[in-house]
Amino acid sequence: MPRCFVQSSTGPLFFLSDTVTMAEKEQEKPLDKDPEEQCGVSTTAHGNSAQASNRIPDFNLQPQHSSECNDPFPRSPKLGRAATGRNLEARLSHHLEELSAEKARTEAHIRSLKKRSLDLRGTADLMKQQISERYDTIRKALHRDEQTTLETIEEDNRVTSGRLNKIIKGWSEHLAQVQKEFKNIQKSLEQTRAGNAPQDISVELSYHKKTEIEELGIQMNESRLQRLLKILQNISKDLEAQLKRKPFLLDYSTVTFDQNTTHKNLMVSKDQTSMCFTSEPQPAANNPLQFDKVCSGLGTTSWLTGRHYWEVDVKCCSAWSVGIAYRTIERKGKLKTAKLGRNRHSWCIELRDNQLSAWHNDRHISCGIRHPSLHRVGVFVDYEKGLLAFYNASTMKPIQEFSCATGTVFDRMRHHFTEPVFPAFRLFPSHSRPSTPDHIEICTVDN
Repeated sequence: MPRCFVQSSTGPLFFLSDTVTMAEKEQEKPLDKDPEEQCGVSTTAHGNSAQASNRIPDFNLQPQHSSECNDPFPRSPKLGRAATGRNLEARLSHHLEELSAEKARTEAHIRSLKKRSLDLRGTADLMKQQISERYDTIRKALHRDEQTTLETIEEDNRVTSGRLNKIIKGWSEHLAQVQKEFKNIQKSLEQTRAGNAPQDISVELSYHKKTEIEELGIQMNESRLQRLLKILQNISKDLEAQLKRKPFLLDYSTVTFDQNTTHKNLMVSKDQTSMCFTSEPQPAANNPLQFDKVCSGLGTTSWLTGRHYWEVDVKCCSAWSVGIAYRTIERKGKLKTAKLGRNRHSWCIELRDNQLSAWHNDRHISCGIRHPSLHRVGVFVDYEKGLLAFYNASTMKPIQEFSCATGTVFDRMRHHFTEPVFPAFRLFPSHSRPSTPDHIEICTVDN
């Protein structure tokens, strides 16, 4: 009986022996189907027709695919494992190369970051050294000035003491003469009482030495010393103000007047840093960005983030407003929507009739009478914090602050900025006729 190769759906390939007894017993049983379709078995005919008519017993082995017969000569499992091993080896080698490249890149990046860290440390040390040198220069200058001032006072004291010692010496000589005469007179008096009066005695009527007017003027120049103390006090105040001003100057931003927004009665200088009120309207085309009824103007630069500081010189102006505004502030008409501080789109401090006030959302609070030292107004904006603050730049004393803390005063539940902010300015017509027109000027850091 010929051999058959049988492939199970769950097991390996195996052979059916032609000596199987069970198969012989089942030879006479008729089969309903072709043995190759029923059990997926491939046979090879040998011998006569009787041998070809033999049937293979049914072992209930189902093929993996009923429409196909299994390969009677399958590939060796060792060959499959070898091919799979080669593919796995290639993939692992590729991954190893990628990991090696990533390792090298990461190591190089870490070295770069460490170098940056060292560079940052070096930069910080250099900056600290430079700043220490600046402070040391200031300290040395103060020390030299202190020594010079003390030496001047000491020299004045030596001169004054020398003059006074000369006068003291004169009075000491006069005292010695008086004492000598006192003894002579006392001796003569004793002789006279004893009845042995001297014949050549002469009595002077006065030994009084007059005080010279020069003596009254011998003193330290106290008025000069008082002036020196006053100067040092002012220097101390100025130094303290400059030290307070220093952090703000680090956030200094350049501000210029935008001629496209200024009212026709406001004249802007060529460098756009000065603006004055004029009775003669400036020739200009009709511009939708220009204030047509209110004498106001905006800056050329706006900010949507960050910290910014600038200063405005107002000493030559009798009535003004300085602040910030949104781009959406009304430009036409004279309603409150076009006036600084009279709407929700602008903030300002204002000087009118020598009275300072702070305005926003058509609400205001008084900031008192204008201080004589208020020559410059410092404006500070911290956009993220919703903070706007005004300072007397000469002393760095706060004038007014707009923030969450003051939001309720100006009818704001939460004070914050929602649009880009522009520097904003306003001049009021003067009722008097000053010799020079009212004007304001943007200050620079060097001023």
